Amino acid sequence: MPQSAETTPPPATPPGEAPDRAAAVPPAAHRTVEVPGGRIHLVEQGTGPLVLLVHGFPESWYSWRHQLPALAAAGYRAVALDVRGYGRSSKPREVAAYRMLAHVADNAAVVRALGEETAVIAGHDWGSPIAAHSALLRPDVFTAVALLSVPYTPRGTTRPTEAFAQIGGAEEFYISYFQEPGRAEAEIEPDVRTWLAGFYAGLSGDAEPTSGPGLFSVPPGGKMSDRFPAGPPRPLSWLTEADLDFYAAEFERTGLTGGLNRYRNVDRDWEDLAAWTGAPLTQPALFIGGEHDATTHWLADAIKAFPRTLPGLSAAHILDGCGHWVQQERPEEVNRLMADWLRSLPEGGVGVVS
Repeated sequence: MPQSAETTPPPATPPGEAPDRAAAVPPAAHRTVEVPGGRIHLVEQGTGPLVLLVHGFPESWYSWRHQLPALAAAGYRAVALDVRGYGRSSKPREVAAYRMLAHVADNAAVVRALGEETAVIAGHDWGSPIAAHSALLRPDVFTAVALLSVPYTPRGTTRPTEAFAQIGGAEEFYISYFQEPGRAEAEIEPDVRTWLAGFYAGLSGDAEPTSGPGLFSVPPGGKMSDRFPAGPPRPLSWLTEADLDFYAAEFERTGLTGGLNRYRNVDRDWEDLAAWTGAPLTQPALFIGGEHDATTHWLADAIKAFPRTLPGLSAAHILDGCGHWVQQERPEEVNRLMADWLRSLPEGGVGVVS
């Protein structure tokens, strides 16, 4: 059964909402729910059709802090979870416990634990493929899907680690760098806050444009942080010192292994999902990316393939000047786009699967 915990007050006025409407939104509430093999911590706000928000790496429920009150004010029950391995959710030791099938099962179990039968699901970064596969494998539960930053890419015929080795060329693609347990942790965990600051800055729309290989390529014998912006981390327009403190405290407490283990399952996922090779995602869908997000460019062909892979797509938005952290960098725009899309769905997005 869900368990109540502390509450987190929302901002005085959610981005994009009038003060009188925001005043009626109750505080966000922390809860922990049981799922097969563990527990998922989540933060929920509002009443109405359920919208499940799934974060990416290296983040937490907190990356949806601007969307929770705004979606609640728009008439939805917004729920942001800590993905397994993060925050206050369970952290299994086995690498295989972080396979895609486990995340899909967690999401479906969360919906049931909240007393609902269906939900709209939205994901950012790694949360985007988790959301997409939740909708693909459980269309009975997830009736619509919003993908932020990372476009939907159906399972292909090439083993992922082989494809990533080819992408890296003379250098090492970051997902390849993350494969060996303990290797990336040894880089990050001695000074989590500084590493996070550099990583967030390097993938932000605030970053200085570069013609080099970027953060997704690790030099031979080097570290990912070798490609972070030079000099001490500079303030970001969308991330306060208090925000950075929150993220750093979470990872200093939990370590990074849970989050990195998602990357260590790419081949296992490929094997598990063989029956869905090339499968389109047919539910109503929304995509939001950033103009300066390296992922948008790296996966440009996936975006071009949306007419085939996302036949239910309502719209694909590329936000000018925005980097990778779209819902944090541009909360007002993302809140408006998500709320408008949710209102356009049949029965508020809870009743019909195309």
